[in-house]
Amino acid sequence: MQNILLQTTIEGDHDDWNIGRFSLLKAFLEEIREESGQPAFRVTARNRDPRGKPDSLLSRLDESDFQQLWLFAVDVGDGLTEEDCAGIGRFRRDGGALLVTRDHMDLGSSLCMLAGIGVAHHFHTRNLEPDTSRHCIDDCVTTDISWPNYHSGANGNYQHVSPVGEPHPVLLDPESESGVIRYLPAHPHEGAISAPADDTSSRVILQGRSATTSRDFNLAVAFEHSPDGGRAIAQSTFHHFIDYNWDIAAGCPSFVSEAPGDGMLHFPAALVSTKRYVRNMAFWLAGN
Repeated sequence: MQNILLQTTIEGDHDDWNIGRFSLLKAFLEEIREESGQPAFRVTARNRDPRGKPDSLLSRLDESDFQQLWLFAVDVGDGLTEEDCAGIGRFRRDGGALLVTRDHMDLGSSLCMLAGIGVAHHFHTRNLEPDTSRHCIDDCVTTDISWPNYHSGANGNYQHVSPVGEPHPVLLDPESESGVIRYLPAHPHEGAISAPADDTSSRVILQGRSATTSRDFNLAVAFEHSPDGGRAIAQSTFHHFIDYNWDIAAGCPSFVSEAPGDGMLHFPAALVSTKRYVRNMAFWLAGN
């Protein structure tokens, strides 16, 4: 059994994307079984300690008994300290596995301080996308959010996704007609990621397409185990994993202004595909 830490970069504000809003993900991971029938994962979910000082767990993550960190960067740029990033860096160099995800514009930009995988995440004012033609607004509905903000659809709807290159093990789905996952939850303004040019262990594995501009954008970058550390995945938005985007009835913080959709509710195959992706990811990060 592997130990997975689900971790946000904010304190437990009830009117924000706190760890309680990832309860469906936690429950699903705890349901996954090995071939023997035993639970495959033990899951711990927590918010960070009060900001302004190192987090008591992240800053010493390499000393813990966790094998995987699923980090949801829901902060506005101040969610990780240098000590936190150093602890996470040591954890990965020792073989620990990471899922690191964020959202639009500068949301989660504290990730830029993470060694290796932090370079895969592009924001509005930090580590901008190398292609300057992408420095433009994609979601034109929520006018107070600027680029990167790729519009894959309304919260509560689903998006069609496409593998890039040879399908990565994380994407395989024997129940799909194509043999790979086809759907993930949609979100009105996803962030930007890319494979670092100088990291040969990384590649883009999954793309989506904007519902407004029809422009392709990256959804996931996979990092193989290398001398730099354990396996890792950079994801374009934490909304692929959050309760609200799996089941719109779960609710959202009061600052969410966009009208939701009901595609996930009326097309159950989209949630089945999403859960297959999560299952594959957990086992791949575990080294399987």
